[in-house]
Amino acid sequence: MSKLRLLSIAVIGLIIINIVIVGFLLLRKPLHLGQGRPPMEQEGPKQVIIETLNLDDVQIAEYGKLITSHQETMKMLEDSIKLMKNNLYQTLNDEVRADKDSIIDQLNAIQKQVEVVNYEHFFSLKKLCRPDQLDKFNILSTELAHFFVMGSKDAPPPKN
Repeated sequence: MSKLRLLSIAVIGLIIINIVIVGFLLLRKPLHLGQGRPPMEQEGPKQVIIETLNLDDVQIAEYGKLITSHQETMKMLEDSIKLMKNNLYQTLNDEVRADKDSIIDQLNAIQKQVEVVNYEHFFSLKKLCRPDQLDKFNILSTELAHFFVMGSKDAPPPKN
């Protein structure tokens, strides 16, 4: 077998392998984003909560308003945390680092606000529920921590 013929067979083989790989990548189902989580979790807490509680259209609209308000408040708090962390790490440039404890205390206070805002958000959601939805809400409330530690390896999987 000549070198030219062997080279031609190798090139054709590589082209076929490339076509198969590209076809596989284009035709397969997309992987779950978020480290292999099921599609239900990819939809986010909003859709999970709506489906779990079986919210009606009026409740969904009110819940949407709660979410918007919650997100605005959380964005403000997250910005404050970023600013405080930036300030904290700027103290590494100072020999005295006198502000370090004060900044850490401020970070703790902001984190406390984050927890209060999250708690109040879900308390408001509970107030949206009809009496027949409260049992489902109570079950859901035991799983709420999962939504806030989604990236954690120690986060428990949702109960089905």
